[in-house]
Amino acid sequence: MKQFRVLVVDDEPRITKFLNVKLKASGYEVLTAGSGEEALEEVQAQEPDLVVLDVVLPGMDGFETLKQIRAVSGVPVIILSAKGENTDKITGLGLGADDYLAKPFSPDELVARIEAVRRRLIPVEKRKTREELSLGDLTIDFKKRVAIVNGRKAHLTRIEWLLLSELAQNTGNLMLYEDLLTRIWGPEYRDDVQILRTWISRLRNKIEKDSKNPSLIRTVPKTGYIIDYPSS
Repeated sequence: MKQFRVLVVDDEPRITKFLNVKLKASGYEVLTAGSGEEALEEVQAQEPDLVVLDVVLPGMDGFETLKQIRAVSGVPVIILSAKGENTDKITGLGLGADDYLAKPFSPDELVARIEAVRRRLIPVEKRKTREELSLGDLTIDFKKRVAIVNGRKAHLTRIEWLLLSELAQNTGNLMLYEDLLTRIWGPEYRDDVQILRTWISRLRNKIEKDSKNPSLIRTVPKTGYIIDYPSS
């Protein structure tokens, strides 16, 4: 079986060396890069299964690197930031990061985060019960993993697709915050409502006519989200 390949991007050799040893001991294949430019080359040439990306890098910082990665790949990305600021977390998630970890961090926690990403790569596929669903101007093809809005394909990231699939497979049923977080990110994220709100906002921007006044994904305050069947 092919090893899960992790690309570690950090300009501090002692950190990349330490994580290289730790991740290899945990059963991963490890690649390293010391700059955003190197990271982009590795992503395109080596096609890692996950990227651990430091925000503070020489030249092109981690956020710009993430933007460039997202232009060519949907590979999962975990952002590392020494600042530990909430704004960094929001920025990283807004640019398409899958998770965020503030420095200093426990290497065991990083391994746990990587495992959480691995668990959510295919959960919706295992629970799939229908092939296609139409909700007004939105058509969801579960088999092809495609969402069509007004006849045009919506370019969704992996997390956006998983969220839409989970909500759509439960059309008409309220999905609690903690249930969505557990199913998409894993049980250790069940209380992280902010990450859920960020990704729901991103999803709405791509599938709603007016993301400020959503008609597809409805918020039930302090409780969760629901996709209703369109009224006839």
